[in-house]
Amino acid sequence: NKEIKFIRGKGVGLVTLPGLEIKVGEPAINPVPRKMMRTVVHKILADYNLESYGVDIMISVKDGEKLAKRTLNSRLGILHGISILGTSGIVTPFSAASYIASIRQGIDVALANNQYELLINSGARSEKMLRNIFPEIKETACIHYGNWIKETFEKIAESPEIHTVNMGIMLGKAAKLAEGNLNTHSGKTTWNKEFIAKLAKESGYSEEVSNKILSLNMAGRLREIFIFAQQEKFYQILLKYCYEHCHKIAPEIELNLYLINNDQTHIKYNK
Repeated sequence: NKEIKFIRGKGVGLVTLPGLEIKVGEPAINPVPRKMMRTVVHKILADYNLESYGVDIMISVKDGEKLAKRTLNSRLGILHGISILGTSGIVTPFSAASYIASIRQGIDVALANNQYELLINSGARSEKMLRNIFPEIKETACIHYGNWIKETFEKIAESPEIHTVNMGIMLGKAAKLAEGNLNTHSGKTTWNKEFIAKLAKESGYSEEVSNKILSLNMAGRLREIFIFAQQEKFYQILLKYCYEHCHKIAPEIELNLYLINNDQTHIKYNK
């Protein structure tokens, strides 16, 4: 048997849900690393005239099971360890490409498990709050977009089965998104207080309120000016702009938008 087989050693995850590129029951070693390993093995076999032999490759990761608890693997159905990822063979720290790949993967897993209503959040804190509103939504339908709002909605737009998206966003990111910044990473964009002050003025707030906004050093401090409440017009205007930028990318879906506060309270956008 000339087959090259991949065997799950200690600390490497096991695929248990459909929707990933790797079949259920296989070790969580992505296609690119598999291809790279196969290429090397074929070369060695050819060098030593051993082409008639098969090879078993076992991958183990020290403390892999412990490290996996800091990832979203269990939500993707990858249990007992971490995934062996790779798209190019070049390691880059906290690469945007790998985060975006995990967003796309998460949505694929949701679809493969018949979840057509998604709950998307920037991270665990806002997700915790939103899951209180939607307790019936399964964990496999919960996606963390991090800073990559544009890429998340592009993937949603490519997936016609998705009918509803419930999106949680915190104030700092909402202040950036309202202006059209679909990548909210602090290294890429900062909130534009002039834009927010102009938005408040357009909404009928006084010059005095606009000037207060210009004196703030953080978007989170907008709560010092505007009471965090459903009926506060400022937050509804802010959410309106956020909604329009997202809905433009995925116009077919029902989008529900929730602004989330640090104390787990929220404001829903009244469309």
